[in-house]
Amino acid sequence: MSAKKSTSRKPSPAAPANILATAKLAPLVHLIRNERVLLDSDLARLYGVETRTLNQAVKRNIDRFPEDFMFQLTEEETDSSRSQFVILNGNAAT
Repeated sequence: MSAKKSTSRKPSPAAPANILATAKLAPLVHLIRNERVLLDSDLARLYGVETRTLNQAVKRNIDRFPEDFMFQLTEEETDSSRSQFVILNGNAAT
């Protein structure tokens, strides 16, 4: 699992469409290593592509991204994230 850092920009006046977009994106932003990030799987879903397709496109165009644009989650971070997502989604086994 890869994490893509979200960028903080100065907020513009919120139009109704921006409010709806923010409401849909907010749950996808996670705090990992004190950084706000979007997971590659969530970003791929937003763009309507497979995760591997998104990652391949980033690798082919890596020079277009800042050096700190993404990082690889450790195995522990991945396991922890999966556990949290299952609980948040109400899919925890009983």
